[in-house]
Amino acid sequence: MARSEMEWLKHLIKCHDKELKELRRLDEYYEGEQPLSYMAPELIQELDERVRQVVIEWPRLVVDSVEERLDVEGFRFGSQAEADAELWRIWQANDMDEQSQQAHVDALVMKRAYAIVGTNDNDGETPIITVESPLEVYAERDPRTRKIAAAVKRWCEEEEQSKTDFATLYLPNATIWYVKRDGEWIEDPDNPRDDHDLDEVLVEPIVNRPRLKRMGVSELKPIIPISDAACKIATDMMISGEFHAIPRRYAIGVGPEDFEDEQGRPISALKRIAGRIWAIAKNKKDDGVELGQFEEASLSNFHETLKLLAMIVASLAGLPSRFLGHATDNPASADAIRSDESRLVKRSERKQRGFGGSWERVMRLVLLVRDGDVPGEAMSLETLWRDASTPTIAQKADAAVKLHTAKIIPLRQTREDLGYTQVQIERMEEEDEKVASSAFERVMAGDLAAFAGPKPPRPDDMPIEDVPAGEPVPVG
Repeated sequence: MARSEMEWLKHLIKCHDKELKELRRLDEYYEGEQPLSYMAPELIQELDERVRQVVIEWPRLVVDSVEERLDVEGFRFGSQAEADAELWRIWQANDMDEQSQQAHVDALVMKRAYAIVGTNDNDGETPIITVESPLEVYAERDPRTRKIAAAVKRWCEEEEQSKTDFATLYLPNATIWYVKRDGEWIEDPDNPRDDHDLDEVLVEPIVNRPRLKRMGVSELKPIIPISDAACKIATDMMISGEFHAIPRRYAIGVGPEDFEDEQGRPISALKRIAGRIWAIAKNKKDDGVELGQFEEASLSNFHETLKLLAMIVASLAGLPSRFLGHATDNPASADAIRSDESRLVKRSERKQRGFGGSWERVMRLVLLVRDGDVPGEAMSLETLWRDASTPTIAQKADAAVKLHTAKIIPLRQTREDLGYTQVQIERMEEEDEKVASSAFERVMAGDLAAFAGPKPPRPDDMPIEDVPAGEPVPVG
């Protein structure tokens, strides 16, 4: 059943509201702002003034370790041997180097991010691309075509004593702006609708781990329970360090009534404990006061538990154990480091494949907005990524030179494999042309050495019989 524009708006807002709680929770874990788990509220209330929660930000480590290996370096049509300069110009003009990183982080954390394409009133040749948070944008796919059927963006603008809700509805042939007045959505009179008739919703989700029945899965889903346990253990360790790791003193013959604050009010039992003194009331048989001290407690059991939890996180996230602070006496070799990172590299390459398809669709929307249609060759558009692995410069250079020398790959591809940017490669090619042109001119002028190159120097002590014919014989 076809929905009206207002029905689409209300339906998308309702669906978005249902998932906002989970999205905000995932965002809190990445930012290290999650509440403390596994501790009684009464104990938290008692300890609030002395002990704060210890947050071990493993969720951020898991996300950033993958995101740091996701760098877009260009787009190439299937029929081209090199990156397309015009698409890269539009990408750079929209600051997508920075925005794409933000999109990758949000997608890894909150299952997805969004890219929205629009016309540029100031430059018709450069459509606008913006990256949006899933906390503000929601899109729904057509169950048959899998294309985006409609999307909504919501935001609130706060003034001194009031706030106004806004929304933008994206449909296949129109983009409509709304404002909320007296609890009802109306079309924004300050922003007239855009009936572009492009037959495409100008919104593209950047989805992490897409599945057949799920529009994305957060990388933090298996990590959050382990992170909660680690934060609890670390907080308990700090409490133990406060109460037990420092030698405890005791006093026999002193009653609770003997403990007062500076205003003469009784001190609570927990505060007496926090004061590191255990007091026992006077005994009927003994009148005097006895003082003593217990040995401090070891915190090694907490250390071992945290190390175990760290290993579980490493196995779930495919991270090398050294990323989580596990160190050995002997430093790992270069080969061992590369082997240790194999799962992380493969996960990053999988992300490149998934995110790359989304960025390709974004650039097709750019061509659609700019030209009114998408050329056939854009269907084979390819996203170019920086190498997700971490080989040394010497290893990369050695492999690239060997492949080029064996005529397996051309010189330009060799330079791309070495990590040079398109601008750097073009500058190198200009220098190559200058050198080749200069050598040709010298050959035409009769300088054959410019073509064949100078002869290697002959050692002065070469035996006379070995001197090539036609060369002067050394004297003396």
